[in-house]
Amino acid sequence: MANSKSAVSRRILLKGTGVAMSLPWLASLPVWGREATAKPPQRFAAIFMGNGVHQTEWYAQGAGKNMQLGNCLESLEPFKEKVNVISGLFNKNATGVGIHPGQTGNILSGVSLQKGAVLKGGISIDQMLAKHFENETLQSSIVLGCEQPVTGYHETNFSMAYSSHISWRSVTAPVPMEVYPSLAFDNLFDNQGSRRTQSVLDRVKEHANFLNRQVNYDDRLKIDEYLGSVREVEKRVERMRALKGRAEERIRDKGKPVFTMDRPDSGMPEDIREHLKLMCDIIAMAFQTDKTRVASLLMCRDISGLVYPFLNVRISHHFASHADTEIDYERISAFYCQQLAYLAQKLQSMPEGESTVLDNSLMYFVNNMWSGQAHDSTKVPVLTVGSLGGTVQTGRVLDYLDRGDENRRLCSLYLSIMDRMGLRLDSFGDAPNRLADF
Repeated sequence: MANSKSAVSRRILLKGTGVAMSLPWLASLPVWGREATAKPPQRFAAIFMGNGVHQTEWYAQGAGKNMQLGNCLESLEPFKEKVNVISGLFNKNATGVGIHPGQTGNILSGVSLQKGAVLKGGISIDQMLAKHFENETLQSSIVLGCEQPVTGYHETNFSMAYSSHISWRSVTAPVPMEVYPSLAFDNLFDNQGSRRTQSVLDRVKEHANFLNRQVNYDDRLKIDEYLGSVREVEKRVERMRALKGRAEERIRDKGKPVFTMDRPDSGMPEDIREHLKLMCDIIAMAFQTDKTRVASLLMCRDISGLVYPFLNVRISHHFASHADTEIDYERISAFYCQQLAYLAQKLQSMPEGESTVLDNSLMYFVNNMWSGQAHDSTKVPVLTVGSLGGTVQTGRVLDYLDRGDENRRLCSLYLSIMDRMGLRLDSFGDAPNRLADF
């Protein structure tokens, strides 16, 4: 533990007034407390879309560069050799319990959920990994969302907390989810108080100029590119910060809880496209700088009220999912796959020695059910992008549906992922065994 803590303290930082920015991998300096020739760290991100996918256009055939993708997965075309399209897995304790909350709250833990007033579930895979890496990084994990959590109970007598959260730090408590891009950005760069109105780059400018004199030409370019990307995100966040400020004024005037207010009155971006991109950008910067190695992003809840006028879809997500073979839901399913591709592209553009941040990561995309029309969770769609530093074979289409229930558990996949990240458990959730062929 002492060695891990000293590794964190020796990381290369850009320092300024009230801020310390972690830097990306630099060839001419030891970074993250290791020699420059050491292997870069592995990262894991869980990306969640609720209420099923389009049933006939969510598919893949073939392998590697010859893989053929259905319309919903077209955006992954540039990553065919780095993707795995997995079908037939299921979360046994999310079947036979009724619709929605009981199909979501254990998507990353696989445990049986308790009905009624007392929450009881299990620790999710992202938080198991966060605990594993907590002494290696400045932040154990980031937990983000694009919809406010909701309260109350579903008709199935499960708490709506199960519908609102995928990341759980204990059997009784979800991890608080940050839904405001401005606050997620502030947390990433330790912005506090009045410093939130000052540019992060202005505060580290002097140290950045000094560091540029210590590194080689290629690393100077990398630092400049990194700082440019931070500033680009910071400008977009500033607009979001103004939205949140106006929302706080409305809350005081109306005396209403913020989670009961529609966007943009709630202070969240009105356009879900901008919201999702900002959250993906924040995850990418956190991974690039090794601020954290674990992230989760709840893009939409299972009972989601999000609307998509830019897709020419006239009804909300939840209602569109009840016609999940129609063109509206094909567009919605493709849209969420595009967010995974956007994040993958960001990570692919970040070099780490002879590899990239994407090569050293695993982006895990999962839905809580296959069909929103039938509320069918007897199988769930799964995508992975990235090879975790070469430990995961990619470019494959894997189907487990006919292998028997004992051999197609989501938690078996989680055991396999944790193995590759140095966390070996005898069992996890409902699975005692690793997932074959993964």
